[in-house]
Amino acid sequence: MNSSTKLHQGCAGFRAMPRRQAIQAGVLGALGLSMGDLFRLQAADKSGMTMASGKKLAARAKSVIQIHLPGGFQQHESFDPKPEAPVDIRGASGVIKTKTGEILSDNFPMTAKIADKVTLLRSVVGRVPDHGIASYHLHTGYTPTAVIDYPQMGSIISHELGQRGELPPYVAIPGKNGFGGGTGFLSSTYGPFELNADPMKGYKVQDFSIPGNVSLERFDQRQAARQLVEKRLRALESDPELLSTMDDFYKQAYTLLTSERAQAAFTLDDVSEADFQLYGSHVTGGVKGPDGKYHTKGLAEKLIIARKLVESGVRFVTTTYGSWDCHVDVKKSTLDQMAPLDHGIAGLITDLDQRGLLDSTIVWVTSEFGRTPKINKDSGRDHHSRCYSMLIAGGGFTRGQVYGSSDSTGAEPARDALPLEDLLFTIYHQLGIDANKELLAFGTRPIEIVLGKLAPGLIA
Repeated sequence: MNSSTKLHQGCAGFRAMPRRQAIQAGVLGALGLSMGDLFRLQAADKSGMTMASGKKLAARAKSVIQIHLPGGFQQHESFDPKPEAPVDIRGASGVIKTKTGEILSDNFPMTAKIADKVTLLRSVVGRVPDHGIASYHLHTGYTPTAVIDYPQMGSIISHELGQRGELPPYVAIPGKNGFGGGTGFLSSTYGPFELNADPMKGYKVQDFSIPGNVSLERFDQRQAARQLVEKRLRALESDPELLSTMDDFYKQAYTLLTSERAQAAFTLDDVSEADFQLYGSHVTGGVKGPDGKYHTKGLAEKLIIARKLVESGVRFVTTTYGSWDCHVDVKKSTLDQMAPLDHGIAGLITDLDQRGLLDSTIVWVTSEFGRTPKINKDSGRDHHSRCYSMLIAGGGFTRGQVYGSSDSTGAEPARDALPLEDLLFTIYHQLGIDANKELLAFGTRPIEIVLGKLAPGLIA
């Protein structure tokens, strides 16, 4: 295997990530098997129940946008450079001073300009440097066991806070992380609505429109016919509660398919060229594709849709970008992805702030772990979970802060270690969710939302 091939493969565990089937959202067979049928079937699964109400908390944030960087994002070439360390630690990247006087890698000049609006987390502590286990830990707050499957944060938020407006509470662009678990012991109705498509100009969300050969009038007629049948069933049905639940979900499906506002939240048709530029849709990185041309990376479009979704009421939006598993030549294997990421982060936070949405929206840049301080024999960095970096902004979190610090090489926390569970607990807190609350697994076993504690130094 030549070095060029090795650059793009990463480790076997990361390459094996499965693609989950998307929730089919829309008319399948023109109200034959519709989104309402799917919602009804999901609602029939009542495995997740609340045991205790938890404390009533004042919500500082309404929504979360998670930008996930799968594969293990390198902190030395991004948010925690070590310019005074030996070359086999600091790597080939330089540094740039932020607006607040701190330093970032010179791969992030745009983020440096908006550093007064974000908090850099330089002392995140994970558990296991394995892609699957660490991804599950990040998304659920627990490591996997053979006994209990824990729900993702997006599912917990959907369960606890419910729908706000016409759109689903939890959306994944294009789909949820393959290693990150699912709804766990909660009902499948709390899973994400998955676009199953990367947003781009002119794209369409799969099965999210009335078929072209079915007019709205005909669509309404079929709705009326279905209601007549269900009215007869209701007179005979021994479980009226189930039929009432089914009615609720058909109403949700109908609203999504016929609401102009709901449809508009998923499109790019009304986005100005200035907004595309702000998010860096023109940014290509520095490596040509097989056709000899530079190509954009698509992050800008994902983040614009994410912004539109939270603006329309979605509570948790998660999107993935890039492949950061850099065991071979850390610079060449990931440098091409840095510039679009830098512009995307800065553009999203600037846009939310200008629209008055940053105070109510948490922007959270994540990865399942970081990379080793010392560069390996292949000029790459390996898995490292004991200390790594993230970025968080908005939603009542502090602005312009560097929270925690790593030691001189970036191997261990030197100040204010931040266990991942504590970070998740604090995000829940900002959303008004008491993460000490217990939910019932298997109908009898109480499980806390997350076994962490509040990190008060992160709250403004």
